[in-house]
Amino acid sequence: MPDSTRTVAEIVTPEPDAQRRAASQVSLVIPALNEAQALSSALRAALNLEPPALELILVDGGSTDGTVTLAEEAGVRVLHAARGRALQMNLGAQVARGGILCFLHADTRLPRDAVAVMRHSLADPEVAAAGFTSLMEGPEGVRWVTSFHNFIKTYYAPLLFRPVAFFRRHLRLLFGDQAIFCRREDFESVGGYQEVPIMEEATLCERLGQRGRILQLSRTVRSSDRRVRRWGFWRAHATYLLVGFAWGLGISGRRLRRLYPDVR
Repeated sequence: MPDSTRTVAEIVTPEPDAQRRAASQVSLVIPALNEAQALSSALRAALNLEPPALELILVDGGSTDGTVTLAEEAGVRVLHAARGRALQMNLGAQVARGGILCFLHADTRLPRDAVAVMRHSLADPEVAAAGFTSLMEGPEGVRWVTSFHNFIKTYYAPLLFRPVAFFRRHLRLLFGDQAIFCRREDFESVGGYQEVPIMEEATLCERLGQRGRILQLSRTVRSSDRRVRRWGFWRAHATYLLVGFAWGLGISGRRLRRLYPDVR
């Protein structure tokens, strides 16, 4: 027979153990637009994590290739949204069920123990968000110079443009190919991603930095070097620097977007 001694509040409110389990579950959110060429390897890695993620959500921004078909055939939940990476990630976060949100680029492969790494990192209540070290690679192997620049810009960008926050609040600026992750409650408290055309990750880090430390982990993820291959080494790095410095000086995202066209 039902336990009539339990109050309505006790019945409705999840048990503490269930709450703790939900808080430690990881939802992976992938914003995508015409990513059929790169998506398969990212999905394969994401679906074979140990321990597994709670769910994998792909938010499509209007792909005209096989992106949606690939995701559906892999058993991934697919949402449809207007084009815009920040908007797509916000939509994915709204429907995600995990207490930890990880935003993953469609050309980025997570390490097998990524879920355990995320849980361990966010077990520290002083940490608001973290990201992996990004290795850029392609048919010719890892691009070590580009990867090193990706590593150091997490530190020099806030040091140059947000020095007070860098020293006082341990601000670090993470970027999309680092698979940024944070607690749902922190993400929601800062309003999620600002829906700007570019540099939405840096803006999110600024906001989350008010709630705790931002970490770049020594563990690596691997992303496609397609932009460097398409543009060439010197143009790609000049563009990275130009966009970063322009953002630091307050140039609008709409103007910055023209400097950073898609390569898909």
